[in-house]
Amino acid sequence: MEDNTWTPPISPGKKALPEEVGLWLEARACPTVATVEPDGRPQLSVVWAHCTAQDVLFATVRGRRKYDNIVRNPHVTVLISPPDDQDHYVEIRGTAQIEGDGRELIDLLHERHRGTRPYPWDGPDDERVVVRVVPDRILVFHG
Repeated sequence: MEDNTWTPPISPGKKALPEEVGLWLEARACPTVATVEPDGRPQLSVVWAHCTAQDVLFATVRGRRKYDNIVRNPHVTVLISPPDDQDHYVEIRGTAQIEGDGRELIDLLHERHRGTRPYPWDGPDDERVVVRVVPDRILVFHG
C-alpha cells in the first residue's frame, strides 16, 4: 500500500514554499519556531508570521531568548498547521537572518490577528527586528 501522507523534502535548488503556508498564515495560523539554546536543547516559541513565495518572516525584539539563540546559531525550524486541521502540517528547516526594523511587520501581524494597528505592547527601549527564515528543507505532512 502506498503511503501518501507526506511529500519528499524539496531539492536544494527549489526554495518555493508550498502554497498552503501563505493561505494558513492569512487564516491566522500561529507557527511554532524552534531555536537552539546554548546547551543544545530546543527552545520553542509560538509566533505570528508572514511569508513571501520563498521565506517565512516573523518579528522579535533584540535581547529576547529567540533573538539571542538565532544570533548564536541561525539554524531554526518553523512548524505550521492550518488553524482548523492539526493533522496536516508543513515543517520548514532553514537558516534565520536578522533584518532591519520590524515595526511594519509586527503592526501588519497585529492587524491580521487582533484587527488593529499598531502593535501596542513594545516597551520604549524595545528594538523590533524582522527574522527571515530561508528554507533548506521543507517537509509536508497530510494526515
